[in-house]
Amino acid sequence: MPRPLIPTPVDADLPAWLDSLGTRFAAFELQGSGCVSYGVATLAGQRFVKTFRARHDGSLHRALAVHAAVAHEAIAAPLAAYRLRSGEAALVYPWLDGGVLYPTDPRGAAVRTDPDGAMARFRALPTDRVEAALDAVLDAHVAVAAAGFVAVDFYDGCLLYDFAASRMHVVDVDEYRPGPFTLEADRLPGSTRFMAPEEFRRGAVIDERTTVFTLGRTLRLLLDAGDAESAWRGDDRQSAVITRATDPCPEHRHATVGELAVAWRAATAPR
Repeated sequence: MPRPLIPTPVDADLPAWLDSLGTRFAAFELQGSGCVSYGVATLAGQRFVKTFRARHDGSLHRALAVHAAVAHEAIAAPLAAYRLRSGEAALVYPWLDGGVLYPTDPRGAAVRTDPDGAMARFRALPTDRVEAALDAVLDAHVAVAAAGFVAVDFYDGCLLYDFAASRMHVVDVDEYRPGPFTLEADRLPGSTRFMAPEEFRRGAVIDERTTVFTLGRTLRLLLDAGDAESAWRGDDRQSAVITRATDPCPEHRHATVGELAVAWRAATAPR
């Protein structure tokens, strides 16, 4: 069952607190969100520590709200939360083996086609393993939708695949929000490759059908052997599901994430 996390106050600044946890063995400083994360070896094992500056409090509170409402084996959940004397906050997660499909990298989109990178390796897997990973992503978002949340800023950079265990993880839900809601900005955060048309329209309703669109794009982009959407590995049944899920008109899409998942599984099942 989900459990609410209340940040524990810590009378230390960030460097001292990190040193008290253990030995830092990795730093992730180029995140689009501006948050800085670390790999830390602790006495209890390796941990992934994501830090939030005061200006990122909105993302912190959203993450805590989602994890308080949703528990799913594919969604990486924090073990603890802390509020530091310096005003920063941190979420501590288990360390997950594998590779983020689209890591933040100075090469930009070119990292997706690096033959040694996680995305190219994932796309080279047998189709059944890719489909199983996609099914896990769908199932996780069935749970997200059932808890009343909409997936915001979900894209391939939110997916970590463990190649040894053949397991997909959703690793970043910091922008997920209760829905439906009305967009009060010019656009939502996110990757344009995954975003629904209404996410760029002030005053639009953002709801479960918006998540359906994003998941449809995820299915299309990840069940492809390349990055130009020209090497589709699926069949016509799967393509038809994706076409409906990504219809520009929300009313024409699957009404719920659960409906999309049922349709996808029917299309993917052997005849």
